[in-house]
Amino acid sequence: MATIAEEVARSNYLFRGIDQTQLAELLNSGGVARQKLYSSRPVYTAFRPDTSTDVLYVVISGGPVIVRSTPLDRIITLTYPGSCFGMRNLALAYGRVSRSFPSLVEAYKTTDAIEIPVEIAKTLYTENETFRERYDYLFELREKFQYHLLNCSTYPPQAVAALLRALIYQERSLGNQPQADGFYVFDLPVDIIARSAQLNHRTVEQVLKGMRRQGLILPPQDNDPSTDTLRVADAEGLKEVYSATRDKVDWWPLK
Repeated sequence: MATIAEEVARSNYLFRGIDQTQLAELLNSGGVARQKLYSSRPVYTAFRPDTSTDVLYVVISGGPVIVRSTPLDRIITLTYPGSCFGMRNLALAYGRVSRSFPSLVEAYKTTDAIEIPVEIAKTLYTENETFRERYDYLFELREKFQYHLLNCSTYPPQAVAALLRALIYQERSLGNQPQADGFYVFDLPVDIIARSAQLNHRTVEQVLKGMRRQGLILPPQDNDPSTDTLRVADAEGLKEVYSATRDKVDWWPLK
């Protein structure tokens, strides 16, 4: 079985390529723990006034982990394996000034994560330039993800395309995607799309049906790891939908 240092160095954006000897020494110093986060159970409430958390969560498998805003119960953040969450609530780097309104953090599906105490994160941030640059970049990606969601119009094809473009940009920037065949693959339930784009479930299903007809996404495959797997086959084509107005998407509404 791989050690935690080997696991994160191989699979996680923050630690990929970092010297495993230094990493193992730090991660073996105590407090690092594997955790299984179960679906629909709160992990913590983010952005509480004058409150910081004490661990960085490294997502290994499962998920996604979501952040729900209130009172609209809108999903504003999605974290998949290969990335981390919790940075904006640690008293480290931009986390000291990253403030928003209280939002619930939970695993949408069962997630395997590694908890890294803030003191270890601080040491890495201070001593390792690669870690520091990547850690800072995670804050930028969070802002850009939410920027995409701000561009969700009430026009359903554009709203769904905005979320997919946000995910593509995020996962490509993290080096997690695309797959070897050039496709982008997400475990993305209709419920997550609906709560992110502020659409009802039936409308989302109709948009996805139209996108499949246009070849933007693929129909479910027999070998998909989940019934919620969504494969983006034409990421560039989504750009046209993302920037479309009502008179530019001729396949909506579906006949």
